[in-house]
Amino acid sequence: MTTELSADALSGLLEQARKDYQDLAGRGLSLNLTRGKPAPEQLDLSADLLSLPAGQRTAADGTDVRNYGGLQGLLEIREIFAELLQVPVGQLLAAGNSSLELMHDCLVHALLSVLPGAESRWAGQERIAFLCPVPGYDRHFALCERFGIEMIPVPMTAEGPDMAVVERLAAEDPAVKGIWCVPKYSNPDGVCYSDATVARLAAMSTAAPDFRIFWDNAYAAHHLTDEPAEIADLLAACADAGNPDRAFVFGSTSKITFAGAGVAFFGSSPANVQWLLANNAKRSIGPDKVNQLRHALFLKDADGVRAHMERQRALLQPKFESVARILEAELGGTGLARWTDPKGGYFVTLEVPDGCAKEVVRRAAEAGIVLTPAGATHPYGDDPRDATIRIAPSYPGLAELEQAIEGLAVCVRLVGYEQQAS
Repeated sequence: MTTELSADALSGLLEQARKDYQDLAGRGLSLNLTRGKPAPEQLDLSADLLSLPAGQRTAADGTDVRNYGGLQGLLEIREIFAELLQVPVGQLLAAGNSSLELMHDCLVHALLSVLPGAESRWAGQERIAFLCPVPGYDRHFALCERFGIEMIPVPMTAEGPDMAVVERLAAEDPAVKGIWCVPKYSNPDGVCYSDATVARLAAMSTAAPDFRIFWDNAYAAHHLTDEPAEIADLLAACADAGNPDRAFVFGSTSKITFAGAGVAFFGSSPANVQWLLANNAKRSIGPDKVNQLRHALFLKDADGVRAHMERQRALLQPKFESVARILEAELGGTGLARWTDPKGGYFVTLEVPDGCAKEVVRRAAEAGIVLTPAGATHPYGDDPRDATIRIAPSYPGLAELEQAIEGLAVCVRLVGYEQQAS
């Protein structure tokens, strides 16, 4: 990645980088790019939810949404998201506000009860492992750590996880029970899985009969361009390949409406849906149907979701464009960094020279710019190359974001040139 420099040229660049950093540290900044939260302006787009359901007490089928029951969720909200998540309505559950909660529960239920197709519950087995495409989502990794599930890193490519590695590991090791996937606008690098990758995931041989793909389609409708990405239908591909129970599909409205008061979804085969419903019946008598009804009334249909997400895009796209513009202006041609240009989702991945990410994050924090910890994009918080930094542009205002990215670029130049000079 680095560009060859003469000793004199490097000395001059390093001296300037040190001056720039001193100026940065003297500004007294307090900026935070740690998490991909919707900005207040994005949340304001859904303000009408607060006045719904405006006295309406019943769902379309006559269900009194104020009362117990309805573990599968309201039909009208499932009808809206079935198309967006590529799950038949009858195989889609609508739950509480968090898809992460659903992933947590699926792991717990698999540990404590027997999955369809399984020989025994996971907790009774000596070793459980998951394949983890990297860079990836830190909260997926945190769930594995929480339950003592071994994590096996798998490299990402421009088409999704390296399927040669995935196929080999899944076929040779019966302890490998699943894989984490963010198939559209992946967190954090923005990759969209190719049709070939989806087909191979659906059809590959697995040593574990109860292997599951945890398909976290968090950014199904989160486009940043006029050409929305489309991904193949995993659930249909698994059924066609003779592995109908392989896919667990997750999604939510967390970054569509209110992050703290949305609706989460689970989709899978009929057998898996019945398995989850039976287990969930022990922990809940039904989800928040009032909230599901207000979402159905507010969003109306799949086209209503798309129109709403265009309004979200109008707020987000300028931020992502600013990140790209500033990184190019400040780091382009230096050989000190590469970065992604995502077409959707919530993150930009910045790659710095090996051995520099932690120091860049440390220097940024000392200058008042807080970033996601280096290593968060890898299992156990360990990026073997110490090169990946996740940028979350969504929450800060545009002026604050631009200050933060300019400051981050200063830190990259300082640390990068220091490394070359050492």
